[in-house]
Amino acid sequence: MLDARDKMALVHSFMMKRPSTDQRLAAGKALRRRVPRASHAEYAPRGDRPDPLAILDAQNATRVQKLVPVRYGRMLANSFAFLRGSAAVMASDLSTLPVSGIPVAACGDMHVANFGVYASAERSLVFSINDFDEVYVGPWEWDLKRLAASAAVAVNFLGGDRAQCEAAARQCCRSYRKRIRRYAGMGHLEVWYDRIDERAVLDSLTPKSRRTAKRIMDRARTRGHISTLEKLTERVNGRQRFIEDVPLIVRETRTEKGTPVRVALDRLLHAYLESLGFDRKVLLARYQIIDVARKVVGVGSVGTECWVVMLHGAGEDDPLFLQVKEAKRSVLAPYVEVRLPFTHQGHRVVFGQRLTQGSPDIFLGWCQVGRRDFYIRQLADMKGSAAIDDLGTLPDYCGLCGWALALAHAKSGDAAMIAGYCGRSDALDEAIAAFAIKYMHQTEQDHAALVEATRSGRIDAATG
Repeated sequence: MLDARDKMALVHSFMMKRPSTDQRLAAGKALRRRVPRASHAEYAPRGDRPDPLAILDAQNATRVQKLVPVRYGRMLANSFAFLRGSAAVMASDLSTLPVSGIPVAACGDMHVANFGVYASAERSLVFSINDFDEVYVGPWEWDLKRLAASAAVAVNFLGGDRAQCEAAARQCCRSYRKRIRRYAGMGHLEVWYDRIDERAVLDSLTPKSRRTAKRIMDRARTRGHISTLEKLTERVNGRQRFIEDVPLIVRETRTEKGTPVRVALDRLLHAYLESLGFDRKVLLARYQIIDVARKVVGVGSVGTECWVVMLHGAGEDDPLFLQVKEAKRSVLAPYVEVRLPFTHQGHRVVFGQRLTQGSPDIFLGWCQVGRRDFYIRQLADMKGSAAIDDLGTLPDYCGLCGWALALAHAKSGDAAMIAGYCGRSDALDEAIAAFAIKYMHQTEQDHAALVEATRSGRIDAATG
Protein backbone atom coordinates (compact mmCIF):
# COMPACT_ATOMS: atom_id res chain seq x y z
CA MET A 1 0.00 0.00 0.00
CA LEU A 2 1.16 3.54 -0.73
CA ASP A 3 1.33 5.96 2.18
CA ALA A 4 0.06 9.54 1.95
CA ARG A 5 3.43 10.94 0.87
CA ASP A 6 3.80 8.41 -1.93
CA LYS A 7 0.26 9.07 -3.15
CA MET A 8 0.90 12.81 -3.21
CA ALA A 9 4.14 12.29 -5.16
CA LEU A 10 2.28 10.13 -7.69
CA VAL A 11 -0.45 12.76 -8.18
CA HIS A 12 2.20 15.47 -8.51
CA SER A 13 3.97 13.47 -11.22
CA PHE A 14 0.89 13.70 -13.45
CA MET A 15 1.19 17.50 -13.43
CA MET A 16 4.88 17.67 -14.33
CA LYS A 17 6.11 18.59 -17.79
CA ARG A 18 8.36 15.81 -18.96
CA PRO A 19 11.49 16.07 -21.11
CA SER A 20 11.15 14.81 -24.69
CA THR A 21 12.79 11.61 -25.90
CA ASP A 22 15.48 13.63 -27.66
CA GLN A 23 16.19 15.58 -24.47
CA ARG A 24 16.47 12.38 -22.44
CA LEU A 25 18.78 10.81 -25.06
CA ALA A 26 20.96 13.91 -24.84
CA ALA A 27 20.93 13.82 -21.04
CA GLY A 28 22.08 10.20 -21.10
CA LYS A 29 24.84 11.01 -23.57
CA ALA A 30 26.01 13.90 -21.36
CA LEU A 31 26.60 11.47 -18.50
CA ARG A 32 29.55 10.02 -20.43
CA ARG A 33 31.57 13.11 -19.52
CA ARG A 34 31.36 12.15 -15.85
CA VAL A 35 31.46 8.37 -16.32
CA PRO A 36 33.16 7.47 -19.63
CA ARG A 37 31.97 4.24 -21.20
CA ALA A 38 35.55 2.96 -21.18
CA SER A 39 35.48 3.09 -17.36
CA HIS A 40 33.18 0.05 -17.34
CA ALA A 41 36.16 -2.11 -18.30
CA GLU A 42 37.59 -1.52 -14.83
CA TYR A 43 37.80 -4.31 -12.29
CA ALA A 44 40.44 -5.24 -9.77
CA PRO A 45 39.77 -6.77 -6.35
CA ARG A 46 40.08 -3.96 -3.85
CA GLY A 47 42.44 -4.26 -0.92
CA ASP A 48 39.60 -4.44 1.59
CA ARG A 49 37.51 -6.89 -0.50
CA PRO A 50 35.40 -8.99 1.87
CA ASP A 51 36.10 -12.72 1.97
CA PRO A 52 33.55 -14.21 -0.49
CA LEU A 53 33.07 -17.27 1.69
CA ALA A 54 32.33 -15.04 4.68
CA ILE A 55 29.60 -13.34 2.63
CA LEU A 56 28.07 -16.73 1.83
CA ASP A 57 28.36 -17.85 5.45
CA ALA A 58 26.50 -14.73 6.57
CA GLN A 59 23.66 -15.54 4.17
CA ASN A 60 23.51 -19.10 5.46
CA ALA A 61 23.02 -17.99 9.07
CA THR A 62 19.27 -17.52 8.52
CA ARG A 63 18.74 -20.55 6.29
CA VAL A 64 17.66 -24.11 6.98
CA GLN A 65 20.95 -25.42 8.37
CA LYS A 66 20.64 -29.02 7.19
CA LEU A 67 20.39 -27.73 3.61
CA VAL A 68 23.44 -25.42 3.70
CA PRO A 69 25.82 -28.29 2.69
CA VAL A 70 23.59 -28.91 -0.35
CA ARG A 71 23.98 -25.27 -1.37
CA TYR A 72 27.75 -25.50 -1.15
CA GLY A 73 27.73 -28.84 -2.94
CA ARG A 74 25.89 -27.35 -5.89
CA MET A 75 28.25 -24.35 -6.00
CA LEU A 76 31.27 -26.66 -5.98
CA ALA A 77 30.30 -28.24 -9.31
CA ASN A 78 32.09 -25.62 -11.43
CA SER A 79 32.82 -21.90 -11.65
CA PHE A 80 29.52 -21.19 -13.44
CA ALA A 81 27.57 -22.86 -10.64
CA PHE A 82 29.58 -20.79 -8.16
CA LEU A 83 28.68 -17.57 -9.95
CA ARG A 84 25.00 -18.54 -9.96
CA GLY A 85 25.05 -19.07 -6.22
CA SER A 86 27.12 -16.03 -5.28
CA ALA A 87 25.01 -13.02 -6.29
CA ALA A 88 25.76 -11.46 -2.89
CA VAL A 89 29.51 -11.66 -3.57
CA MET A 90 29.22 -9.97 -6.96
CA ALA A 91 26.86 -7.31 -5.60
CA SER A 92 29.57 -6.35 -3.15
CA ASP A 93 32.15 -6.18 -5.94
CA LEU A 94 29.89 -4.17 -8.27
CA SER A 95 29.00 -1.65 -5.57
CA THR A 96 32.37 0.13 -5.84
CA LEU A 97 32.49 0.35 -9.66
CA PRO A 98 31.50 3.34 -11.85
CA VAL A 99 27.81 3.80 -12.69
CA SER A 100 26.00 6.41 -14.77
CA GLY A 101 23.34 6.96 -12.12
CA ILE A 102 20.26 5.83 -14.09
CA PRO A 103 18.11 3.52 -11.92
CA VAL A 104 15.99 0.56 -13.02
CA ALA A 105 14.31 -2.35 -11.29
CA ALA A 106 17.52 -4.38 -11.37
CA CYS A 107 17.18 -8.17 -11.29
CA GLY A 108 20.12 -8.44 -8.89
CA ASP A 109 20.91 -12.03 -9.92
CA MET A 110 21.30 -11.64 -13.65
CA HIS A 111 23.01 -14.56 -15.43
CA VAL A 112 22.46 -16.56 -18.59
CA ALA A 113 20.69 -19.39 -16.73
CA ASN A 114 18.14 -16.96 -15.30
CA PHE A 115 16.00 -16.80 -18.46
CA GLY A 116 13.41 -19.06 -19.98
CA VAL A 117 10.00 -19.39 -21.57
CA TYR A 118 6.75 -19.41 -19.66
CA ALA A 119 3.05 -19.29 -20.48
CA SER A 120 1.32 -15.92 -20.50
CA ALA A 121 -2.25 -15.60 -19.26
CA GLU A 122 -3.28 -15.91 -22.93
CA ARG A 123 -1.43 -19.29 -23.04
CA SER A 124 1.25 -18.16 -25.48
CA LEU A 125 4.95 -18.71 -24.77
CA VAL A 126 7.06 -15.71 -23.77
CA PHE A 127 10.84 -15.45 -23.27
CA SER A 128 11.89 -13.46 -20.21
CA ILE A 129 13.86 -13.27 -16.99
CA ASN A 130 12.49 -16.00 -14.73
CA ASP A 131 13.86 -15.31 -11.24
CA PHE A 132 13.29 -12.09 -9.30
CA ASP A 133 14.34 -13.03 -5.77
CA GLU A 134 16.97 -10.27 -5.66
CA VAL A 135 15.12 -7.57 -7.61
CA TYR A 136 15.66 -4.04 -6.29
CA VAL A 137 16.02 -0.49 -7.53
CA GLY A 138 19.64 -0.16 -8.69
CA PRO A 139 21.98 0.82 -11.55
CA TRP A 140 21.26 -0.80 -14.89
CA GLU A 141 24.98 -1.47 -15.32
CA TRP A 142 25.01 -3.98 -12.46
CA ASP A 143 22.63 -6.30 -14.31
CA LEU A 144 24.43 -5.95 -17.63
CA LYS A 145 27.86 -6.58 -16.12
CA ARG A 146 26.69 -9.66 -14.24
CA LEU A 147 24.99 -10.99 -17.38
CA ALA A 148 28.11 -10.47 -19.50
CA ALA A 149 30.38 -11.99 -16.86
CA SER A 150 28.12 -15.03 -16.60
CA ALA A 151 28.32 -15.52 -20.37
CA ALA A 152 32.12 -15.46 -20.23
CA VAL A 153 32.18 -17.87 -17.28
CA ALA A 154 29.76 -20.24 -19.04
CA VAL A 155 31.82 -20.29 -22.25
CA ASN A 156 35.01 -20.87 -20.28
CA PHE A 157 33.36 -23.76 -18.40
CA LEU A 158 32.33 -25.29 -21.74
CA GLY A 159 35.92 -25.21 -22.96
CA GLY A 160 35.83 -22.06 -25.06
CA ASP A 161 38.90 -19.90 -25.50
CA ARG A 162 39.35 -16.28 -24.44
CA ALA A 163 38.12 -14.93 -27.77
CA GLN A 164 34.88 -16.92 -27.46
CA CYS A 165 34.41 -15.75 -23.86
CA GLU A 166 34.82 -12.13 -24.96
CA ALA A 167 32.49 -12.64 -27.92
CA ALA A 168 29.70 -14.04 -25.73
CA ALA A 169 30.01 -11.16 -23.25
CA ARG A 170 30.13 -8.66 -26.11
CA GLN A 171 27.00 -10.16 -27.66
CA CYS A 172 25.05 -9.69 -24.41
CA CYS A 173 25.96 -6.01 -24.38
CA ARG A 174 25.51 -5.39 -28.11
CA SER A 175 22.03 -6.88 -28.07
CA TYR A 176 21.12 -4.91 -24.94
CA ARG A 177 22.43 -1.67 -26.44
CA LYS A 178 20.56 -2.05 -29.73
CA ARG A 179 17.29 -3.12 -28.12
CA ILE A 180 17.31 -0.35 -25.50
CA ARG A 181 17.77 2.13 -28.37
CA ARG A 182 14.69 0.69 -30.06
CA TYR A 183 12.66 0.89 -26.85
CA ALA A 184 13.78 4.49 -26.39
CA GLY A 185 11.85 5.43 -29.54
CA MET A 186 8.64 3.65 -28.54
CA GLY A 187 5.67 4.97 -26.58
CA HIS A 188 5.35 4.02 -22.92
CA LEU A 189 2.29 1.81 -23.47
CA GLU A 190 3.94 0.20 -26.49
CA VAL A 191 6.90 -0.76 -24.31
CA TRP A 192 4.62 -1.94 -21.50
CA TYR A 193 2.75 -4.31 -23.79
CA ASP A 194 5.81 -5.53 -25.67
CA ARG A 195 6.78 -9.19 -25.20
CA ILE A 196 9.36 -11.50 -26.71
CA ASP A 197 6.94 -14.15 -27.93
CA GLU A 198 7.64 -17.41 -29.72
CA ARG A 199 7.67 -15.88 -33.20
CA ALA A 200 10.02 -13.08 -32.11
CA VAL A 201 12.40 -15.61 -30.56
CA LEU A 202 12.51 -17.87 -33.61
CA ASP A 203 12.86 -14.98 -36.07
CA SER A 204 15.91 -13.67 -34.20
CA LEU A 205 17.91 -16.92 -34.35
CA THR A 206 20.18 -18.69 -36.82
CA PRO A 207 18.87 -22.02 -38.23
CA LYS A 208 20.74 -24.22 -35.72
CA SER A 209 19.67 -22.13 -32.73
CA ARG A 210 16.13 -21.99 -34.10
CA ARG A 211 15.90 -25.79 -34.08
CA THR A 212 17.12 -25.90 -30.49
CA ALA A 213 14.65 -23.20 -29.43
CA LYS A 214 11.80 -25.02 -31.14
CA ARG A 215 12.58 -28.20 -29.17
CA ILE A 216 12.67 -26.26 -25.88
CA MET A 217 9.33 -24.63 -26.62
CA ASP A 218 7.73 -27.90 -27.67
CA ARG A 219 8.86 -29.46 -24.37
CA ALA A 220 7.62 -26.45 -22.42
CA ARG A 221 4.11 -26.95 -23.79
CA THR A 222 4.05 -30.41 -22.23
CA ARG A 223 5.19 -29.12 -18.83
CA GLY A 224 1.98 -28.27 -17.08
CA HIS A 225 0.27 -29.33 -13.89
CA ILE A 226 -0.65 -32.75 -15.29
CA SER A 227 2.98 -33.59 -16.13
CA THR A 228 4.02 -32.35 -12.68
CA LEU A 229 1.41 -34.63 -11.13
CA GLU A 230 2.95 -37.58 -12.96
CA LYS A 231 6.54 -36.61 -12.15
CA LEU A 232 6.39 -35.51 -8.51
CA THR A 233 3.54 -37.53 -7.00
CA GLU A 234 2.44 -41.08 -6.36
CA ARG A 235 -0.78 -42.72 -5.23
CA VAL A 236 -0.71 -44.08 -1.65
CA ASN A 237 -3.81 -45.57 -0.03
CA GLY A 238 -5.99 -44.10 -2.77
CA ARG A 239 -4.61 -40.54 -2.52
CA GLN A 240 -1.99 -38.58 -4.42
CA ARG A 241 1.02 -37.39 -2.45
CA PHE A 242 4.50 -36.04 -3.17
CA ILE A 243 7.27 -38.58 -3.74
CA GLU A 244 10.05 -38.02 -1.22
CA ASP A 245 13.64 -37.59 -2.42
CA VAL A 246 15.52 -36.75 0.78
CA PRO A 247 16.90 -34.13 1.29
CA LEU A 248 15.60 -32.49 -1.91
CA ILE A 249 11.88 -33.25 -1.47
CA VAL A 250 10.68 -34.00 2.05
CA ARG A 251 7.13 -34.43 3.30
CA GLU A 252 7.68 -32.89 6.73
CA THR A 253 5.03 -32.78 9.42
CA ARG A 254 6.46 -29.79 11.32
CA THR A 255 8.26 -26.57 10.45
CA GLU A 256 11.70 -25.61 11.79
CA LYS A 257 10.01 -24.02 14.84
CA GLY A 258 7.87 -27.07 15.58
CA THR A 259 4.58 -25.77 14.21
CA PRO A 260 2.51 -28.44 12.44
CA VAL A 261 2.96 -27.90 8.70
CA ARG A 262 -0.77 -27.98 8.04
CA VAL A 263 -1.36 -25.24 10.63
CA ALA A 264 1.46 -23.09 9.21
CA LEU A 265 0.21 -23.67 5.67
CA ASP A 266 -3.32 -22.64 6.60
CA ARG A 267 -2.03 -19.37 8.07
CA LEU A 268 0.19 -18.77 5.09
CA LEU A 269 -2.49 -19.30 2.45
CA HIS A 270 -4.99 -17.12 4.28
CA ALA A 271 -2.43 -14.31 4.35
CA TYR A 272 -1.57 -14.95 0.68
CA LEU A 273 -5.20 -14.56 -0.40
CA GLU A 274 -5.14 -10.95 0.79
CA SER A 275 -2.56 -10.13 -1.90
CA LEU A 276 -4.74 -11.44 -4.74
CA GLY A 277 -7.46 -9.67 -6.69
CA PHE A 278 -11.01 -10.82 -5.99
CA ASP A 279 -11.21 -12.75 -9.27
CA ARG A 280 -8.14 -14.81 -8.35
CA LYS A 281 -9.56 -15.45 -4.88
CA VAL A 282 -12.73 -16.86 -6.43
CA LEU A 283 -10.70 -19.12 -8.72
CA LEU A 284 -8.36 -20.37 -6.00
CA ALA A 285 -11.27 -21.04 -3.61
CA ARG A 286 -12.40 -23.80 -5.98
CA TYR A 287 -9.29 -25.85 -5.16
CA GLN A 288 -8.61 -28.11 -2.17
CA ILE A 289 -5.18 -28.73 -0.60
CA ILE A 290 -4.08 -32.36 -1.01
CA ASP A 291 -0.43 -32.44 0.07
CA VAL A 292 2.59 -30.26 0.86
CA ALA A 293 6.36 -30.88 0.87
CA ARG A 294 9.61 -29.00 1.29
CA LYS A 295 11.48 -28.78 -2.03
CA VAL A 296 15.05 -27.61 -2.62
CA VAL A 297 15.39 -25.36 -5.69
CA GLY A 298 18.13 -23.59 -7.60
CA VAL A 299 21.66 -22.89 -6.39
CA GLY A 300 21.70 -19.56 -4.56
CA SER A 301 18.25 -20.20 -3.07
CA VAL A 302 19.14 -23.48 -1.40
CA GLY A 303 18.45 -23.27 2.32
CA THR A 304 15.69 -20.70 2.14
CA GLU A 305 12.24 -21.96 3.10
CA CYS A 306 10.61 -23.38 -0.03
CA TRP A 307 7.50 -25.53 -0.17
CA VAL A 308 5.33 -27.02 -2.89
CA VAL A 309 1.59 -27.40 -2.45
CA MET A 310 -0.61 -29.76 -4.44
CA LEU A 311 -4.28 -28.81 -4.87
CA HIS A 312 -7.13 -30.46 -6.74
CA GLY A 313 -9.98 -28.63 -8.42
CA ALA A 314 -12.76 -30.38 -10.36
CA GLY A 315 -11.02 -33.69 -9.70
CA GLU A 316 -7.64 -35.41 -9.66
CA ASP A 317 -7.22 -34.57 -13.33
CA ASP A 318 -7.49 -30.85 -12.46
CA PRO A 319 -4.38 -30.32 -10.32
CA LEU A 320 -2.73 -27.05 -9.36
CA PHE A 321 0.80 -26.87 -7.97
CA LEU A 322 1.93 -23.77 -6.08
CA GLN A 323 5.45 -22.94 -4.99
CA VAL A 324 5.80 -21.09 -1.68
CA LYS A 325 9.23 -19.49 -1.55
CA GLU A 326 10.84 -17.44 1.21
CA ALA A 327 11.96 -13.95 0.18
CA LYS A 328 15.04 -12.58 1.90
CA ARG A 329 16.40 -9.05 1.72
CA SER A 330 17.82 -8.33 -1.75
CA VAL A 331 21.59 -8.63 -2.12
CA LEU A 332 21.49 -5.16 -3.73
CA ALA A 333 19.77 -3.44 -0.81
CA PRO A 334 22.91 -2.70 1.26
CA TYR A 335 24.48 -0.80 -1.63
CA VAL A 336 21.74 1.58 -2.78
CA GLU A 337 20.04 4.52 -1.11
CA VAL A 338 16.39 4.04 -1.95
CA ARG A 339 13.10 3.71 -0.09
CA LEU A 340 10.52 1.37 -1.55
CA PRO A 341 6.87 1.98 -0.55
CA PHE A 342 6.79 -1.41 1.24
CA THR A 343 9.09 -3.45 3.46
CA HIS A 344 7.65 -6.92 2.80
CA GLN A 345 10.27 -8.88 0.85
CA GLY A 346 7.71 -11.08 -0.90
CA HIS A 347 5.85 -7.95 -2.04
CA ARG A 348 9.17 -6.62 -3.37
CA VAL A 349 9.68 -9.76 -5.50
CA VAL A 350 6.12 -9.63 -6.85
CA PHE A 351 6.42 -5.89 -7.56
CA GLY A 352 9.64 -6.44 -9.51
CA GLN A 353 8.23 -9.31 -11.53
CA ARG A 354 4.99 -7.54 -12.39
CA LEU A 355 6.83 -4.36 -13.35
CA THR A 356 9.41 -5.97 -15.62
CA GLN A 357 7.99 -9.25 -16.91
CA GLY A 358 4.89 -7.94 -18.63
CA SER A 359 2.64 -11.02 -18.38
CA PRO A 360 3.29 -12.63 -15.00
CA ASP A 361 1.74 -15.67 -13.35
CA ILE A 362 -1.95 -15.14 -12.50
CA PHE A 363 -1.37 -16.64 -9.02
CA LEU A 364 1.63 -14.45 -8.18
CA GLY A 365 1.22 -13.09 -4.65
CA TRP A 366 2.86 -12.68 -1.26
CA CYS A 367 2.31 -13.30 2.43
CA GLN A 368 4.00 -13.27 5.82
CA VAL A 369 4.03 -15.95 8.49
CA GLY A 370 5.69 -14.99 11.75
CA ARG A 371 8.74 -12.98 10.76
CA ARG A 372 9.28 -14.74 7.43
CA ASP A 373 8.21 -13.19 4.12
CA PHE A 374 7.12 -15.39 1.23
CA TYR A 375 5.95 -15.09 -2.34
CA ILE A 376 3.81 -17.66 -4.14
CA ARG A 377 3.56 -18.63 -7.79
CA GLN A 378 2.64 -21.64 -9.90
CA LEU A 379 5.26 -24.38 -9.81
CA ALA A 380 4.64 -25.55 -13.37
CA ASP A 381 2.93 -23.66 -16.17
CA MET A 382 4.52 -24.37 -19.54
CA LYS A 383 7.97 -23.37 -18.30
CA GLY A 384 11.20 -24.19 -20.10
CA SER A 385 14.82 -23.12 -20.10
CA ALA A 386 17.87 -23.66 -22.26
CA ALA A 387 20.66 -26.00 -21.26
CA ILE A 388 23.86 -23.96 -21.19
CA ASP A 389 25.89 -26.67 -22.90
CA ASP A 390 26.44 -25.77 -26.58
CA LEU A 391 29.14 -23.31 -27.65
CA GLY A 392 27.61 -23.20 -31.13
CA THR A 393 24.24 -21.80 -30.06
CA LEU A 394 25.38 -19.79 -27.02
CA PRO A 395 26.07 -16.51 -28.91
CA ASP A 396 22.50 -16.44 -30.26
CA TYR A 397 21.20 -17.22 -26.79
CA CYS A 398 23.29 -14.41 -25.29
CA GLY A 399 21.67 -12.05 -27.76
CA LEU A 400 18.23 -13.14 -26.57
CA CYS A 401 19.25 -12.59 -22.94
CA GLY A 402 20.49 -9.08 -23.73
CA TRP A 403 17.19 -8.35 -25.45
CA ALA A 404 15.10 -9.59 -22.52
CA LEU A 405 17.19 -7.55 -20.08
CA ALA A 406 16.76 -4.41 -22.20
CA LEU A 407 12.99 -4.93 -22.21
CA ALA A 408 12.90 -5.34 -18.43
CA HIS A 409 14.94 -2.16 -17.96
CA ALA A 410 12.82 -0.25 -20.49
CA LYS A 411 9.67 -1.16 -18.58
CA SER A 412 11.09 -0.04 -15.24
CA GLY A 413 13.57 2.73 -16.10
CA ASP A 414 14.29 5.51 -18.59
CA ALA A 415 15.15 3.70 -21.82
CA ALA A 416 16.04 6.94 -23.63
CA MET A 417 18.58 8.02 -21.01
CA ILE A 418 20.15 4.56 -20.96
CA ALA A 419 20.24 4.47 -24.77
CA GLY A 420 21.79 7.94 -24.89
CA TYR A 421 24.51 6.81 -22.54
CA CYS A 422 25.14 3.50 -24.37
CA GLY A 423 25.36 5.18 -27.78
CA ARG A 424 25.48 3.58 -31.22
CA SER A 425 29.13 2.54 -31.36
CA ASP A 426 30.68 -0.58 -29.85
CA ALA A 427 32.54 1.39 -27.16
CA LEU A 428 30.39 0.04 -24.33
CA ASP A 429 30.41 -3.49 -25.76
CA GLU A 430 34.20 -3.58 -25.69
CA ALA A 431 34.39 -2.19 -22.16
CA ILE A 432 31.82 -4.64 -20.76
CA ALA A 433 33.55 -7.56 -22.52
CA ALA A 434 36.87 -6.55 -20.94
CA PHE A 435 35.20 -6.38 -17.52
CA ALA A 436 33.62 -9.81 -18.07
CA ILE A 437 37.00 -11.45 -18.69
CA LYS A 438 38.45 -9.90 -15.54
CA TYR A 439 35.48 -11.01 -13.45
CA MET A 440 35.60 -14.46 -14.99
CA HIS A 441 39.08 -14.85 -13.49
CA GLN A 442 37.79 -13.52 -10.15
CA THR A 443 35.01 -16.12 -10.18
CA GLU A 444 37.51 -18.89 -10.88
CA GLN A 445 39.61 -17.75 -7.91
CA ASP A 446 36.56 -17.58 -5.62
CA HIS A 447 35.44 -21.04 -6.75
CA ALA A 448 38.92 -22.39 -6.06
CA ALA A 449 38.72 -20.88 -2.56
CA LEU A 450 35.47 -22.80 -1.97
CA VAL A 451 37.09 -26.02 -3.20
CA GLU A 452 40.01 -25.52 -0.82
CA ALA A 453 37.71 -24.65 2.10
CA THR A 454 35.84 -27.90 1.48
CA ARG A 455 39.05 -29.93 1.36
CA SER A 456 40.30 -28.38 4.59
CA GLY A 457 37.02 -29.07 6.37
CA ARG A 458 36.14 -25.39 6.92
CA ILE A 459 33.00 -25.91 4.83
CA ASP A 460 30.76 -28.95 4.71
CA ALA A 461 29.43 -29.70 1.24
CA ALA A 462 27.00 -32.40 0.14
CA THR A 463 25.77 -33.60 -3.22
CA GLY A 464 22.19 -32.97 -4.22
